[in-house]
Amino acid sequence: MSPADELVPLLRRLRLSGILDTLALRIDEAVTDNLAFDEFLYRLLNDEAERRAQRRLATRIRHAKFEAATTIEDFEFIFNPEIPKTKIIDLATCRFVKAHENILFAGPTGTGKSHLAQAIGHRACLLGHDTRFVRAQALFTRLRAARAEHGYERVMREFTKPSVLIIDDLGLQPLRDQSPADLYELIRRRHHRSSTIITTNRAFEELPGLFNDDLLASAALDRLLEHAHLIELTGKSYRQANRSTK
Repeated sequence: MSPADELVPLLRRLRLSGILDTLALRIDEAVTDNLAFDEFLYRLLNDEAERRAQRRLATRIRHAKFEAATTIEDFEFIFNPEIPKTKIIDLATCRFVKAHENILFAGPTGTGKSHLAQAIGHRACLLGHDTRFVRAQALFTRLRAARAEHGYERVMREFTKPSVLIIDDLGLQPLRDQSPADLYELIRRRHHRSSTIITTNRAFEELPGLFNDDLLASAALDRLLEHAHLIELTGKSYRQANRSTK
């Protein structure tokens, strides 16, 4: 048996079988370009490193459960010049994640809140941060069901753990039953540990009313807004403009 025949099982044993995808190409390249052995080895191992990085990225994006594959690059800032582009681009660097800061997007339907929140979440995935997207009503429904099934702590940990949690459309429907307390508990557990991005159709001054309790609202919002970037999106609706042109 030749060394080439023994290479495949050896690479698999070392969990490097991905190298086989580019091995023939790199061998041809080494012969054609007369590469030094260390250069050949570097290129081969770099291929494997890139494959693993892409695989981890794909896993992070899949676990994030975004509703749409949105990016900052495909957002049409020119449509609404009132959107603070410089601020959005700065947030897309994800420095706010390392600082455990939060982002709140407020504004009417169709102004780009969900797109921008998910686009920043996508950038967080690219930079290696665990991210999770969830609609507010789906979040509270999960927590209500988990409480009834004695799985509350497990589900709460699921949404506490990510470095970036995106809660979309908070306040679109009234919070009922234990939902205000659940929102407070989630904010409390993530405070100073991770970053939360919230989108809402409500004005910032309306947020306390979601909790139906002044003390609970104060405790939650003090934590949420302590280190938060507040971005109010105004102007025309992108979706309505698209519908009117069809």
